[in-house]
Amino acid sequence: MKLARNLLATLAFGSVLAVSLQAQAGEAEIRKNLAARIPQFAKIDEITKSPMPGLFEVRINGFEIFYTDADGNYLLQGNLIDVKARRNLTEERVEKLSEVAFDKLPVNDAFKIVRGNGKRKLAVFEDPNCGYCKHFERDMKNVDNVTVYLFLYPVLGPDSTAKSKNIWCTKDKAKTWNDWMSGEVKPPEAPANCDTAALERNVAFGRKYNITGTPTLIFADGTRAPGAIPAAQVEKQLAAAN
Repeated sequence: MKLARNLLATLAFGSVLAVSLQAQAGEAEIRKNLAARIPQFAKIDEITKSPMPGLFEVRINGFEIFYTDADGNYLLQGNLIDVKARRNLTEERVEKLSEVAFDKLPVNDAFKIVRGNGKRKLAVFEDPNCGYCKHFERDMKNVDNVTVYLFLYPVLGPDSTAKSKNIWCTKDKAKTWNDWMSGEVKPPEAPANCDTAALERNVAFGRKYNITGTPTLIFADGTRAPGAIPAAQVEKQLAAAN
């Protein structure tokens, strides 16, 4: 009886090992063929089986998702939809990959805007020249009891960088920001000796975590929301996250 159990265990281990080796061989084949045929796939971040049988997910440049067959002979770009569950699996995958733990945010490179008791927490990446951000800031005045960590994220051009530097270098960053976003009050020119390296770090951080537009909101539970969502939705997500 013991011999039979040992034999079954050996066979099971052998089966798992064979599957693992087969998967490694398949991944190597995909890497080799795609790299040889399409230069941008010379460096692949990850290859995994997709939920659809016979289809593999290929991830490059951090968040770009493609799909291929087991030999890397065909390539698909687009969203993989679970029709039965009505779920965009590609979108969910990108969201998962780009999640940011709130306690890992570099808050020293942000400034705080405290409303009410400030008990709830929210991080926002914004560009001072972003029209949607200005609309969002007007609506955010209706949200109370929150501490907003405002990350200046100048991605709309050189003027955005200049304005961000001017705002960052003022004594009261929160007031200067609010004055600019609500009333077009131009911030004073930044002194030459002001350290603005935080802005470069913010842009690098955003690129790393796929922050592609402004405003982008990150809640205390790590969930994120792109775009100028209305105050009612901010309230709903703050209640769920804090």
